[in-house]
Amino acid sequence: MQFKDIIGQESTKRHLIQTVEENRVSHAQLFLSCDGSGALLLAIAYAQYINCLNRTPTDSCGVCSSCRKYERYIHPDLHFSYPFFASKDVKTAIDVLDEWRSMLLQDPYTDLDIWRSKLNAENKQANINIAECHDIIKKLSYKAFEAETKVLIMWLPEFLDKEGNALLKIIEEPPQNTLFLLVASNQEQILSTLLSRTQIVKIPKLTDHCIESYLVDQHGVDADQAAAYSFLADGNLIEAKALLAHATNDNADKFAEWLRMGYGNRVLDMIAFTEQLAGWGRENQKNFLKYGISFLRECSLILSGAADLVKLPARTLDTAKKLSAHVLDLPMAEAIINELEKAHYHIERNANPKILFLDVSLQLVKTIKFKSFPKGTQYI
Repeated sequence: MQFKDIIGQESTKRHLIQTVEENRVSHAQLFLSCDGSGALLLAIAYAQYINCLNRTPTDSCGVCSSCRKYERYIHPDLHFSYPFFASKDVKTAIDVLDEWRSMLLQDPYTDLDIWRSKLNAENKQANINIAECHDIIKKLSYKAFEAETKVLIMWLPEFLDKEGNALLKIIEEPPQNTLFLLVASNQEQILSTLLSRTQIVKIPKLTDHCIESYLVDQHGVDADQAAAYSFLADGNLIEAKALLAHATNDNADKFAEWLRMGYGNRVLDMIAFTEQLAGWGRENQKNFLKYGISFLRECSLILSGAADLVKLPARTLDTAKKLSAHVLDLPMAEAIINELEKAHYHIERNANPKILFLDVSLQLVKTIKFKSFPKGTQYI
C-alpha cells in the first residue's frame, strides 16, 4: 500500500512522511478516525514507507522486495491483530489471517460489518482475547526476519477487554526496532492504560470533494449524483460505496415529494407511496431514511442561522431554504428526525415496511400540522 493509492488525507500523509525523514517515529501510535477515512490504509502505507529499501521524499518505491511483500500483506515482519470470533478452530487472529488478507486485497476500505461478513460469526461477539495478546508478545519477542523494523498493526483496539493490560509492558518497553500502530474509531472505548502509552494521530474525515471526485473518476457517476452521495456519506467512503451499490432511487426527489404529501395532508398519495417504498428492499429503504435525517439536520442549521455551514447539493439547497422559511421550525424538524431514526432502527430489525412507512407517514402529517395556503401555492 503506497500513499498515492490512498484517497485524500494529504496533510496526514505529509506529516507521516516527515516523521520518518526527521527520524522521530514514535514507537507506539494511535491512528484515530471515523470509519471510511482510510486510517487503516495510512497505517499500512506508513509501515511500508518505513521499511522501503528505496523510499523517495514522497512515497515508498513500490518495487523493492519489501514493498512487493507489503503490497500482498505477506511481509514476515508485518503483523496484524484485529477483532475475531473465537471458536474451537479460531484461537487467535492468525487463524483467520487468510480471510483478512483476502478482504484487504479485495478492498482495503473496510469496517467491522464487512469484516464480520467474511467470518463465521454465529451469535458470538467479536473481541481481541488474552490468547491473541500472548501471541502478539510472542511474535514481537523474535528478532526481525528481514526488515529493519517489525510492525504490529492492531485494528480496532476498542475490542481489547481488560486482558489488553497484558500488552502494556511490551508497548511501554518494546523490543528494539518495533513499531506499534493502533487504528481506532472510538477513543472512549479504548483502555485508558493503553491510551496513555500511545501518541495519538487524529485523521480527519474525507472531504466531500474527495468523495465526489472518487465517484466521478472511478465509477463514472455524474457530478450531481456524486454530490448527493457525498453529502449523505459524510466523509465515509465505505458508506458512499454502499450508497452507489444500492442506488436505484433518487432519494432527494422522493423525500421532497414525501414531505409535500405530508404538508398537503395527502393521505391517499402517502398510502400509494408506502406501497412503492415497501418494494425497494431494505438497503434502499435505510438509505432513504438516512437521507431524510441528513437533509432535515441541514435544514436545522438553516433554522438556527448557520446557513453557511450547510453542505447540501445545489439542486436541493433551494428546497431546504423554502422548507425552512415557510414550514419547519426546530421542534418540528427534531420530531421528524426522531421518527425517521426510529424507523431506521426498526427497518434494520426487519420490521414490516408497509406498516412501518404508513405509520411514519401519518406521524409526518401530524407533526407538520397541515396549514392552509392559497390554492396553487407550493413552498416545498
